[in-house]
Amino acid sequence: MARAPAFLALMCLVVSSLAGGAEAKNNVSVYMLKRGNFSVKMTNWGATIMSIVVPNSKGHLADVVLGKDTLNEYFNDGCYFGPLTGRVGQRIARGRFVLDGKVYHTYVNDGRNTIHGGRRGFSKVVWTVKEYVAGGSSPYITLFYRSFDGEEGFPGDLDVYATYQLTGPYALSIRTNATAVNRATPVNLLQHLYLNLGGEGSGDVLGHKLRLAASRYTPLDDELLPSSGRVAPVAGTSYDFRSPTPIGARVRRVSGGRGLVGYDTNYVIDGEGMRKFAAVWDDASGRGVELWANQPAMQLYTGNGLNDTVRGKGGKVYGRYGGFCLETQGYPDAVNHPEFPSQTLRPGQVYKHDMLYKFYF
Repeated sequence: MARAPAFLALMCLVVSSLAGGAEAKNNVSVYMLKRGNFSVKMTNWGATIMSIVVPNSKGHLADVVLGKDTLNEYFNDGCYFGPLTGRVGQRIARGRFVLDGKVYHTYVNDGRNTIHGGRRGFSKVVWTVKEYVAGGSSPYITLFYRSFDGEEGFPGDLDVYATYQLTGPYALSIRTNATAVNRATPVNLLQHLYLNLGGEGSGDVLGHKLRLAASRYTPLDDELLPSSGRVAPVAGTSYDFRSPTPIGARVRRVSGGRGLVGYDTNYVIDGEGMRKFAAVWDDASGRGVELWANQPAMQLYTGNGLNDTVRGKGGKVYGRYGGFCLETQGYPDAVNHPEFPSQTLRPGQVYKHDMLYKFYF
């Protein structure tokens, strides 16, 4: 989700001025899920993960999620720290698509394109808490949002549920589903979580070792769109993480779009169904994480736009490469590329997107 540094800072301000309001302040709370010394804090504003606290092999606890300290700061955050984005995560070229012969225009909020659902995407709305169990062996919270017909330009009503649950000693499960109520619509939900296994604000993640189950990727243009529609092999390129490789080993050889340097790359994940997408290990802290999911693709983003102007928790300044995102998803801009697997949901159909983060040390 990169953009030029000055543009990123400006967008943070512009988006924040359009978000929030009385409804948000009156109906938003913070919720904690806790199992032993493993805890997850989140809010129903944007179904946002605010923190994940996990130990290392010596029992030292750290919050490994980049973010903010207060709800007001999340209301004013345009940098997508930890929310569930939609109706369509990633980009829609020129904010336009054709579905069943009709042209739809979505809100343009990323240069000439739509990103993460538009100005008022799912990350900038209040979700309803349907169930909440804070403790016990498997604490969880289930959130609901009804996206209305025409919201940000998307057709039809859409009912969305998201359940966050601690399913193991150090495992966070995220299960989302969406039902098209009355009209066909594109759907591509995306969890935009920034991680730093050394602890948020502890420096860059270039030394983290990454392995991806991806032998192919979709080349993106300077606007981070798959304009060519190609799927290419990673072999022999700087995009190859099939063997554990430091994130920083080739990071300066790849373009993050709009003049930025770093990964903002969509990978096609090998296999089908629920499977291991990625494993990341940090030697310095002795923490690792595996990510499992059931989607066809994943965007790797290395925080290229964090440029020492974005303040995070405790007043820390997040510098470039200060966190990484593993954004499981459908193919970007699939609604404009019939050669890609479809992300269109028909009335009565249910979209299911499951993720599982397994932390280890």
